[in-house]
Amino acid sequence: MTTAKRPSGGTGADDQKMAARAGRGATKPAAKTATAKTVAAKGTSAKGAALRASKAANGEKPAYSAPALEKGLDVLELLATLSEGVTPSQIAQQLGRSLQEVYRVVVALERRGYIQRPPGEESLVLSSKLHDLAYRYPPMRRLVDAARPVLNRVAINAYQAFHLAVLDGLSIRVVAQVDSPAPLGFRLRVGTQNPAIRTASGRLLIAYQPPAVQEWLFEAIGQTAPKSEIEWLKRRIEVVRSVGYEMIEGEALKGITDVSFPILNADGFAPAVLTMPFLASSTEKVPFDEANRLLFEAAQTITGLLGGELTPPRFPLVHTGGPVGSGGR
Repeated sequence: MTTAKRPSGGTGADDQKMAARAGRGATKPAAKTATAKTVAAKGTSAKGAALRASKAANGEKPAYSAPALEKGLDVLELLATLSEGVTPSQIAQQLGRSLQEVYRVVVALERRGYIQRPPGEESLVLSSKLHDLAYRYPPMRRLVDAARPVLNRVAINAYQAFHLAVLDGLSIRVVAQVDSPAPLGFRLRVGTQNPAIRTASGRLLIAYQPPAVQEWLFEAIGQTAPKSEIEWLKRRIEVVRSVGYEMIEGEALKGITDVSFPILNADGFAPAVLTMPFLASSTEKVPFDEANRLLFEAAQTITGLLGGELTPPRFPLVHTGGPVGSGGR
């Protein structure tokens, strides 16, 4: 995830210059100065370049060479470390390459949808396409496959619906879901997205991210949300992290109480959360407190399958606060 800030700046003229120079075969000299943030952001790319240079100095050559692919991967890896948009010339500068070298690669990546320009901006950022590809790949499949039988079992035992959600940018995305066996129930479809700040799943996911990721999320959400909401979110994050879960009544729909527990990996961070949108009805067979215990046990089981450990909370659970922007926490 993102750990450093992108340098700001750049205009549409930057791309026009780049295209013209690429056509003439001209190059743009690298800037002689760089800020501490720029140097930090270069980290991985710089180390990779140094390693390649060392091998070249020692006479080591790769068995196969694909320069264009190498450049494309360098661009993607660089953008993955940044939290603000960068222009093509800034990409070239940070990679230690000429503008001409980077131009065609950037154009191709943008055309294929791997990078994009946010509305009203000329700078480039990663799109969610890599995330979509990652979902098809074994690590995400492993999470869903491990959770599926657990979700099926807990839905039957608790007589409620359950869903598994992950962070997708500033939103949450539902990646697995099981219906309640009850004749009347509530569910979120697989693929559903909602703003992280306005869901129990999203706030809990933010609470269990690495500090650098949290910092980026606060900053990114703050670009469109009022300062008061960001301050509220930070207080709420402290609360849910201290108790180990998120519980709120009537945020998405009156009569629904959302209860979420994190799914932790071996490092103690949450790649996903398990949520129960509890619907109280006349057909309810399992009391609310008992359903919460079953929810925790399911989250604990999935966490164990991922090599993590989930500490039991204090039962019965208590509400962690009201909806976004509400008074108090």
